[in-house]
Amino acid sequence: MMNSFEDLQKASKDNMELAAQSLGAVSKGMQALAAEATDYTKKSIEEGSAVVEKLAGAKSLDKVIEVQSEYAKSAYEGFVGQVTKVNDLVVDMTKEAYKPFEGMFAAITK
Repeated sequence: MMNSFEDLQKASKDNMELAAQSLGAVSKGMQALAAEATDYTKKSIEEGSAVVEKLAGAKSLDKVIEVQSEYAKSAYEGFVGQVTKVNDLVVDMTKEAYKPFEGMFAAITK
């Protein structure tokens, strides 16, 4: 009986360590996501401000349409690139969070 209790304690301790490692990976991933969001927001604000300045200096309707079209294209491409970056960060975070449990899941599925 004593051996079963000690085994249970060891398993509980091991599982807590795995959970802590996984949580550390998630925390690191969330920090990377937050930094990426901050950078993207800052860049978007700067680009938006530059477009407003260009629009204010436009002398004709054709120039306004040209500036707006260029901005829309650039903003769309930037957004698609950002979504790809965020997706890659989330995939990497998920892989890192799962790594501590790989051995345990492999043993269970045998």
